[in-house]
Amino acid sequence: MENKIKFHLDENISQAIANGLKRRGIDVTTTPEQNFIGISDEEQLFFAISQRRVIFTQDTDFLRLHHQGINHYGIVYCQQKSKSIGEIIQYLILIWQILEVEEMINHLEYL
Repeated sequence: MENKIKFHLDENISQAIANGLKRRGIDVTTTPEQNFIGISDEEQLFFAISQRRVIFTQDTDFLRLHHQGINHYGIVYCQQKSKSIGEIIQYLILIWQILEVEEMINHLEYL
């Protein structure tokens, strides 16, 4: 289990998504749980890096950070209001099931 993807959900992501993933045994942290509300996107990304977590976000600022060449353990981006909570959970479970941690390093995945 050590090599399974772990997620960090930024502050704009519904707690229902975190709960849905956790119910399936997926390791998830969230910005509110970490008391990170209001910290910069860079600081959130550095937390995710320190924990070897893939960030799930609907914030385009993370796309900018990726394109600036900042190393990370993976970013999964979903445009706001483009998918339901259930669809997002299913996509994140699929990523968790089929991809290895190494495959997500510096990788940007669009949902």
